Amino acid sequence: MAAQAQTIEVPTDAELLQAQADLWRHSLYYLSSMGLRCTVELEIPTAIHRLGGAVTLPDLMSALSLPSAKMPFLRRVMCVLVTSGIFAADSDSGSEVIYRLTPLSRILVHGVVADEHHSQKYFVLGVTSPHYTEAAMGLAGWFKKDHEPPVPSPFEDIFGVPLCDDRTPLLDKELDDVVTQGLAAHDNLGIATVMRECHDLFKGLDSLTDCGGGDGTTARAIIKAYPHIKCTVLDLPKVVDKAPTDGVVTYVAGDLFHSVPSAQAVMLKVDSNNSRENA
Repeated sequence: MAAQAQTIEVPTDAELLQAQADLWRHSLYYLSSMGLRCTVELEIPTAIHRLGGAVTLPDLMSALSLPSAKMPFLRRVMCVLVTSGIFAADSDSGSEVIYRLTPLSRILVHGVVADEHHSQKYFVLGVTSPHYTEAAMGLAGWFKKDHEPPVPSPFEDIFGVPLCDDRTPLLDKELDDVVTQGLAAHDNLGIATVMRECHDLFKGLDSLTDCGGGDGTTARAIIKAYPHIKCTVLDLPKVVDKAPTDGVVTYVAGDLFHSVPSAQAVMLKVDSNNSRENA
């Protein structure tokens, strides 16, 4: 065994200052995530949208019906969110800062019905939920455990069930609903862009199976552009049970790790929402 090092290389002054700045940044990253969750729970993007897309802090406080004593604290949260690119801010000397929506905060606007708009509210609430953060906080302990294969994810190790599973509602029905809605919105967010920019991908196809296709929004977009393509959606029974029954899309309840309905092409999301590795 190598002898334990008794000395350590000392950084230069410039390296030490940079390391300290990086340490603060990495240690406090979670504040950006929690600030994002806060803005979604308060529906700040929606409030700014309803006020015309630009708002001062006093007007925002009024729209949100928040106690006036909390204004300095909301200003700090908004500063963090502006720095993160979630909002933009304009200010003239001696005047109130005006907060504006950015492309990121526009996809957090909720309750608006418009083509190609899929609010990501529930995606944020799902991935920043107490269950997710508790699993993340337990990573060190998870690595130290000598699990028998198949190795459970940190989430399953703590809570006893995987994410996106038929058993997840037994753990927390509200969490399961939020995650299901969030993943559906996430999956459907860019389909219109894909259809415009990658339309050649679907030429020559007569059939396609969308694995983890949720309510079929993606499949319906494909059918709208290519009516001759027969689209099948494979998803968990709890999702398929709530799917439309108008016959436009064929829905199959199942598990992509066991069987995939036959088709010329299979669509898999890169985040693989039903993947056991990500559960």
